[in-house]
Amino acid sequence: MIWKMKFNTLKRVLCLLILLVVPILTFAEGQANTLFEKGNALYKKGEFKQALETYQLLINDGYQSAGVYFNMGNASYKSGDIPLAILYYEKAHKLNPADEDINFNIRFANSKTTDKIDEVPEFFLANWWKKIILGFSISTLSVFSVLFVLLASGMLVVYFFTNSVSIKKLSFYTAISLFSLGIISLFISDRQMNYFNAHKQAIVFSGSVSVKNAPVSSSATLFIVHDGTKVNILENNNDWMRVRIANGNEGWIKVGDVKDI
Repeated sequence: MIWKMKFNTLKRVLCLLILLVVPILTFAEGQANTLFEKGNALYKKGEFKQALETYQLLINDGYQSAGVYFNMGNASYKSGDIPLAILYYEKAHKLNPADEDINFNIRFANSKTTDKIDEVPEFFLANWWKKIILGFSISTLSVFSVLFVLLASGMLVVYFFTNSVSIKKLSFYTAISLFSLGIISLFISDRQMNYFNAHKQAIVFSGSVSVKNAPVSSSATLFIVHDGTKVNILENNNDWMRVRIANGNEGWIKVGDVKDI
């Protein structure tokens, strides 16, 4: 009797939480959609700066998606701000690295920058592994992992309740396979997160930046990069950061000359 009372109390609490949380989430999602559609409408009218400001409101509210950053990149490009467009396209790429439209726009925007830098070819195994871990977005991998686990659980239910030996075997091995796919999806999503965490990058926003051989203004200039160029951040030293560009050249630049992706 006591157990039943506790269960009923717990059930009422869960129902109350659902009644409270679901409307809040629905309202927040509704607000985000309203702002997103407003930004799209402004973009279609050619009011690109206003569209960018509207999309920024979404980001300020903590709503981040590849679609929002992609549209911010488009609005920036239409406004004539190539470095900002590249920054937003790269942010969209981090959230959805397999999206062909995003990748195309990154290449197209880069073709409009001053610096044309040839990338150092990657070892084929490293390139192959990168294609695997960046083949899907984190959100897609998360959906895959949950779906595989749920299907595997369903197969286990079939395994425990069927009396047919052949169906038992089929459901058992299918469950094992689905669980394995779920674990693989989680593993790949973890590797993707680690990849982006290990590859800190930034976009140059100063018109012309002298890359130094030491974190001192009076040190020798190794080479010059221009706005829109992407750099890999290797380390930070107060107001300086050591960076590497696509061709492998390294040096020091001021932190204020770039914006982190």
